[in-house]
Amino acid sequence: MEHHLLGIHHVTAITSSAEKIYDFFTYVLGLRLVKKTINQDDIHTYHLFFADDKGSAGTDMTFFDFKGIQKGMHGNNEITRTSFRVPNDAAIDYFVKRFIHYKVNYQPVKEVFGKKVLEFEDFDGQLYALYSDEKNVGVKSGTPWLKGPVPNEFSITGLGPIYLTVKNLELMDYVLVDILGMRKTGKESNLHLYEMGEGGNGGSVILVHNSLIIDGYQGYGTVHHVAFRVSDTNALKSWITKLTSLKIPHSGYVDRFYFESLYSRIYPQILFEFATDGPGFIDDEESYEVLGEKLALPPRFRNHRDYVEKIVRPIDTVRSTKVFEKEYF
Repeated sequence: MEHHLLGIHHVTAITSSAEKIYDFFTYVLGLRLVKKTINQDDIHTYHLFFADDKGSAGTDMTFFDFKGIQKGMHGNNEITRTSFRVPNDAAIDYFVKRFIHYKVNYQPVKEVFGKKVLEFEDFDGQLYALYSDEKNVGVKSGTPWLKGPVPNEFSITGLGPIYLTVKNLELMDYVLVDILGMRKTGKESNLHLYEMGEGGNGGSVILVHNSLIIDGYQGYGTVHHVAFRVSDTNALKSWITKLTSLKIPHSGYVDRFYFESLYSRIYPQILFEFATDGPGFIDDEESYEVLGEKLALPPRFRNHRDYVEKIVRPIDTVRSTKVFEKEYF
């Protein structure tokens, strides 16, 4: 159980604009900004966390806005697409209408591994999908953003399968199964489905095998890393011990305050993170009602708040004083 991954924890991507990604996730996708903070390794850079109503583990996608970074390119050996969970097939149909209304680029609805799926992208060409939970069994999802613009019965409630495009299928299969303990549960054409924990949409990785395309590279519009859920500090430390015993390079223990982490490129070019479920985003700085509205700083940066606020431009993310009308189409 110490080496038991519980599911997807979060995905971190790169955006060309913190302001525009805030608008897209808040007003179009209807996810809640639960933490507005800084990249703890580069304090000039925002780190925005979008999640369910309470900021539950397994529901958040986060973004860096590195200054001056080039546009990324999708290709081989990268985390290609992030998906989100919606409650049922009717929610997929709802989001088609919503995307038409907001002029979001999307693809025709299709079925993948028995689930209704809607693929789309944002202004940077970042790739996403919505997965219906109607026929899903497995990892429990989160809670809709109750005060957001999307009707609760159609809202995004968490992260779904994460797509990895790889050249060396055998090596990644070894990484996922033999090292990370996932199980292969399906294959459709060049798509290979792997599950962890209780499985289902919240515990799945989909490998896209393509040996012909060139390697992608990171920049805005691409994913930086994916994190998998572990239960607590002891579980995280057991992964440190395991990776060390296998002579796999890793970051060692990293305290991110909102969760604890470990990072490793077990497969070339793809960064995996292991992250604890807690303590979470509701903390001494922000209550549930005002999550994401102030520039939040982990304790080691708080004595330098005046300096940080001078170098990080302000973004208005106050929503507790606003009323979002639920939008039906």
